[in-house]
Amino acid sequence: MRILILGGTIFVGRAMVNAAQQRGHEVTLFNRGKSGPDLFPEVETLHGNRDGGLDALKGREWDAVIDTSGYVPRIVRQSAELLKDRVKHYTFISTISVYQEPITPGADEDAPLSSLPDETIEDPRGEYYGPLKVMCERVVQEIYPENSFIPRPCIVVGPEDRWDRFAYWLHRINQGGEVLAPGKPERKIQFIDARDLADWVIKMVEAKATGIYNAAGPQEPLAMGDFLAICKQASGSNAQLIWVDDGFLEANGVGPMWEMPFWMPESDPSAQGTFALDNSKARQAGLIFRPVEEIVADTLKWDHGRPEHRWRAGLSPDRERELLEKWKSIHPSH
Repeated sequence: MRILILGGTIFVGRAMVNAAQQRGHEVTLFNRGKSGPDLFPEVETLHGNRDGGLDALKGREWDAVIDTSGYVPRIVRQSAELLKDRVKHYTFISTISVYQEPITPGADEDAPLSSLPDETIEDPRGEYYGPLKVMCERVVQEIYPENSFIPRPCIVVGPEDRWDRFAYWLHRINQGGEVLAPGKPERKIQFIDARDLADWVIKMVEAKATGIYNAAGPQEPLAMGDFLAICKQASGSNAQLIWVDDGFLEANGVGPMWEMPFWMPESDPSAQGTFALDNSKARQAGLIFRPVEEIVADTLKWDHGRPEHRWRAGLSPDRERELLEKWKSIHPSH
C-alpha cells in the first residue's frame, strides 16, 4: 500500500513509519522538516505546513493516510478535505482524553465526550486538548463517513517517548535509594507501547477497518505496585519504595499525572475510570500487547543511551527528598 503519514518523525509517528516499512508498504511523510529531518532518508518526505501550506500534497494520491499530528479541527479539516478524493482510507490518531470527566470505570467507546466552552479555542494544551480532539474526530467522520478509523490510545509509552511519564519511574528506580511511591500499590494503571499501537494501526489500515476503538493496555490489568516491582527487577536496583497516601500528596500540592506520573488521587472522580477503560473492542479487532517486562527493559535501555535532559515529568530530586522527610516525620515507622 501507499501510505501517507502526516507527521512521522516524533514518537508515535516514528513508530507508524517503522511498522509500515516492516510490512512492506510504500511510505510518504508530510511534515515541516524541523524534527528528525534525517531520520528516514530512504522515505519520500514532502515539506509544508498543515495550516495553509499543503501545496506539496496537491495532485498526489495514496491508498491511505495516517494523521498522527492533528490537534486543531480547523487545521485537520484542511488536510482531510484536500485528500478526500485522493486517499481511500483516513486514520486519525485520537486519545482517551476525549472522554467527559468523570470517566466511569469500564467506559467503552460510547462513553460521553468532552466539549469546549468556546469552539473558537485553538490552544490544544491542558484542559482543551481532549475537547479539541473530539472536534477533530468529528471533522474526519464528516468528511470520511464510511472509511475512517479512529484509535483512542491511553498514555503511550516505550522507547523514544520524550514526555517522560513512563521513563521517570524507570530512571528514578534505577537510581536506587528511597523512592516516593504514590497512593496504594494495588491501584490499577493503563498504558500502551507505541510499537504495539503502530503495528495494530497498520494492520487495521491494511484491512480498511473503520470505527472508533479504545487502544488501552497492557494485556492484563496491572497494579502500580507490580509495575514498580518490574522496574526494580529490570534495573537490579536497591530502591526502597515508600508508599505515601493520597491525602498527604494532595495536602502538599503534588500535581497528578505529570509531577507524579500515573497517579490521580481517589478524591478525583475520574481517578479509577482513567485507568480502567474497556479495550475489548480493540482486542477483538486484533490489538495485542507485548509483555510489560519487555517494554520496561527496552525503555530503560533507551533511557540509558540518551543525553542528559530536562525532565518533563516526575518529582525533582529536591522535591522528592523534601516530601519524604516530611512524610517520615509524621510516620516514623516508615
